[in-house]
Amino acid sequence: MTMRVSHWNDYELIDASCAERLERWGDKILIRPDPQVVWSTPKEDKRWNRADAHYYRASSGGGHWDKSSSFASPWDVSYRDLTFKVDTLGFKHTGVFPEQAVNWDFCRAVIQKSHEEMNILNLFAYTGGATLACAGAGAKVCHVDSSKGMVAWAKENAEKSNLSDKPIRWIVDDCVKFVQREKRRGRKYNGIIMDPPSFGRGSNGELWKLEENLYGFLELCESVMAQDSRFLILNSYTTGLSPSVMEYLLRETIQKKRKGHIESDEIGLKVTASSGILPAGATSIWLPD
Repeated sequence: MTMRVSHWNDYELIDASCAERLERWGDKILIRPDPQVVWSTPKEDKRWNRADAHYYRASSGGGHWDKSSSFASPWDVSYRDLTFKVDTLGFKHTGVFPEQAVNWDFCRAVIQKSHEEMNILNLFAYTGGATLACAGAGAKVCHVDSSKGMVAWAKENAEKSNLSDKPIRWIVDDCVKFVQREKRRGRKYNGIIMDPPSFGRGSNGELWKLEENLYGFLELCESVMAQDSRFLILNSYTTGLSPSVMEYLLRETIQKKRKGHIESDEIGLKVTASSGILPAGATSIWLPD
């Protein structure tokens, strides 16, 4: 198993110590908590003491941002030809998961090598990083998320990336119910991307629990894969869902019916101060032989 690492210009994981990350987002310096940072190395970079915004967890749950007086948000960052709005959200989020760029690049490469137009389904699609990468590479994309606000944010990112005219369907819906309807309609997709949360609710309050629902959902997604499907990408941040567990799931739901092979890896971010790699989730990909 190998670690796949993204390479940004507008994002940098400067340092990591004492359960926190020191990050550069464009020209802004942020400090955010990260439970995987279990080491207490010296905080030698002076930017630890002059961050633009610092997220503090509360002992009772949740937390808050402490921002400098000159801090202004939102702002933009770019990855290759894509531009994203970044903001300081609740629960430490910013609207972009920079480690996912490795999956964006993978999708780009597959789509650009294809001699036919591909139809991609992006589920739990958030603010649209994978959607924009696929659309920019020439694919038709169906972007599905249960949050109206996140879909609006993704549309804004499409405008910033000059991709508003691309064939993207923007869907606010519960992902399970949407795929069930697509199955009844007989729609098929050449590639599926999914980044399911550990826990969530659909647009009408539908309950999602990863450990209980993922296996059945993967079986459902297999039914809307085209005969010539090129990939299914399953990504997870859930600590208990290791690459090996995800590979087992894809083997039992996708590979059993379609053969092919599965590639599973951790994904991570390089820490500038140490040249080490901070794990930031895992990805398992089914591919045809």
